[in-house]
Amino acid sequence: MHVQFWGAARTVTGSMHLLMVGEQRILLDCGLYQGNRREAFERNRDFPFAGSEIDAVILSHAHIDHSGNLPTLVRNKFAGRIFCTNVTRELAALLLLDSASIQETDNDYLNRKREQLGKEPLPPLYTTDDVVRTMRMFHSLGFDQWFDVVPGVRCRFHVAGHMLGAAIVELELSEGGRRVRLVFSGDLGRPARPLLRDPDSVAEADFLIMEGTYGDRTHPDEDNCDEVLVRLIERAQRLRGKLVIPAFSVGRTQEIVYRLGGLSQSGRLKPIKIFVDSPMAVDATTIFRANMDALDEEFQRRLLADPDGDPFYFNNLYYVRKAEHSKKLNELTEPCVIISASGMCESGRVVHHLRNTIENPDNTILFSGYQAPNTTGRHILDGNPTVRLFGETFRVRAKIEKLESVSGHADQGELIEWAGRVCQHGQVQRIALVHCEMEPATVLNTKLREVGLPEVIIPDRGQILPLTKLDR
Repeated sequence: MHVQFWGAARTVTGSMHLLMVGEQRILLDCGLYQGNRREAFERNRDFPFAGSEIDAVILSHAHIDHSGNLPTLVRNKFAGRIFCTNVTRELAALLLLDSASIQETDNDYLNRKREQLGKEPLPPLYTTDDVVRTMRMFHSLGFDQWFDVVPGVRCRFHVAGHMLGAAIVELELSEGGRRVRLVFSGDLGRPARPLLRDPDSVAEADFLIMEGTYGDRTHPDEDNCDEVLVRLIERAQRLRGKLVIPAFSVGRTQEIVYRLGGLSQSGRLKPIKIFVDSPMAVDATTIFRANMDALDEEFQRRLLADPDGDPFYFNNLYYVRKAEHSKKLNELTEPCVIISASGMCESGRVVHHLRNTIENPDNTILFSGYQAPNTTGRHILDGNPTVRLFGETFRVRAKIEKLESVSGHADQGELIEWAGRVCQHGQVQRIALVHCEMEPATVLNTKLREVGLPEVIIPDRGQILPLTKLDR
């Protein structure tokens, strides 16, 4: 009985952990690795195992770095079930279809270049048809109910608070008369956040696989977010510029819209046009509306008090679906806010908005989420004087800002507090830190030990963690 770490090991993308129980093989997540284009394509295409060897997948949530390589697994002969929560299934369908479209579009562009060089065309990582086949394998359930995954493995989901439908995965493993309780945090959210419920605690665990994205820092105060939004919108109005917010279509966009709506209704914002320019964000917001009962109590109170009965709509807010309407935003000469995907600026409509705004110092680019190494967003945020967009070089002259306090990930103190609650009964043998770069992992490792939590490891890619209880 062991876990082998094949993704999100000493990095934040490509979450994928292989669980072995007897002859059964279960994947915890199957995400896309994001970063250097060539390395990412090769790592995503070439699994370290055959898809046919995997008996089941347990998916913590729908974000592409956790779900995005499922269609490749299916192309590689996977024929088992994919277990997740009900809302995760809805959101995964949306995100995976969008990912397939990007794979196909990028592949067409690459093959045109290869044709010019006299090279053979390459197939895309996966297609829309692969996604359709993948979605047929999904099996969704509610929170807090035990279910059988494969012989010897039971599972139940707890609220993770990271995004709508996100789950902490609790597993009960049986082999040769031995029983082990393994908890996988997935991505942990933050307590007392708007929209989402607080992360649940888990009462028992022998081994804990825990994310540590922000293990080396504390997020700013909640009020800081509203102050930053008001300040930068006032700047756009004063300079008659644009405020462009690259944001993930699912979760981050809805939270920013929710906050802007509150600021608008309270009178803290002067009227300004706000555009949500992402077809996926439009569809995701529909899913949020359909699952309002899964959101937190603060949201429920706001919903009851909202005059329109819709916290995702207010005056001067416009949802943009059609491409021709998106292009017209580049012709606007009045100040405005544009919220657009993708969050790391690797693809999507936001890249067009960056091309049209980034060289004007009257404009502002406001990053609202984590930027992985080697992504376009990370290059800009790190202060590089130029950036490559659509094969051209642009000077970075717009004001660059980051909205720290809207992070969907728990910070150092919140991670330690959550781990402490899981470990309070003294059963936990080992903690494995995943979904973090080495610096935050090292800092969090030290902090966890300082507060008396058990042995902590930072697994490398391919490393094995035996799930063997130690005599104490």
